[in-house]
Amino acid sequence: MKLVSFREGARAAYGVVADDGIVPVTDDFAARYGSIRAVLAGDALAELEDWAKGRPATLALDGISYLPPLHDAEKVICIGVNYPKRHPVDGEIPPPEHITLFSKLAGTIVGHEQPLQCPPLPAGESFDYEGELVLVIGKAGRFISKEDVFDHIAGYTILNDGSVRSFQKHSVAAGKNFFASSASGPWMVTADEIEDPVRLALSTRLNGEEVQRTTVDRMIFDIPTQISYLSTFLHLKPGDIVSTGSPEGSGGSRVPQRFLRPGDRLEIEWSGIGTLRNHVKESAAPA
Repeated sequence: MKLVSFREGARAAYGVVADDGIVPVTDDFAARYGSIRAVLAGDALAELEDWAKGRPATLALDGISYLPPLHDAEKVICIGVNYPKRHPVDGEIPPPEHITLFSKLAGTIVGHEQPLQCPPLPAGESFDYEGELVLVIGKAGRFISKEDVFDHIAGYTILNDGSVRSFQKHSVAAGKNFFASSASGPWMVTADEIEDPVRLALSTRLNGEEVQRTTVDRMIFDIPTQISYLSTFLHLKPGDIVSTGSPEGSGGSRVPQRFLRPGDRLEIEWSGIGTLRNHVKESAAPA
């Protein structure tokens, strides 16, 4: 299944993506499970699939205001420096010995087809992009063995890890958490739809030009290593998301560097999942 979150008036809603649109989740099912995260927490993916069968797709994919699929995630964890590349801040550095990570705070991530906000100058001079594969936790756990990791993954989505590199130089948390600087979507794809996650391929395009390309098997720390490590100190819960790092080709890694500007259009495509699309606009104060 593909599960999508969207805004319906002042509230968040979700649905199942079908060939001809979206089957919105309504009535008793929506009352019991108010979000994709709630479906995962209730171990109700199979129940949702049965509920949606035969119901009409009453919403068009281009007629909704997308939210990040796991917009209410308790934890948004991002793995840093997880592909061989020139570091976008520190330049040529050796591969890391240990996993590094940071978190995204509320308000940082927007949905598919929503604008990324380029901050005012001088911060906006180093507004960067990074295409990443996201793991969606479906089963809670601690001290998860590498052999059991995929039993805890409910599905996959996409993240643009937006960064302001000038701020990242003195504070990773600040550089990674500018308002509306990142995006996730367009939907979550359940794990049963992905035959072999190690073979998934990334293509990031900026204004139609491919700027990033990689496959999951090029990660420095593979998926089992990441989740097993995180579970040693975190209680991973359904709906938590883990973004697995980005390869070479982001603006700060390029020579010469090329950062985002208002008017740019960014597309991040992962095979088997879909394409996350966003445009860049000038930053505005949130309502």
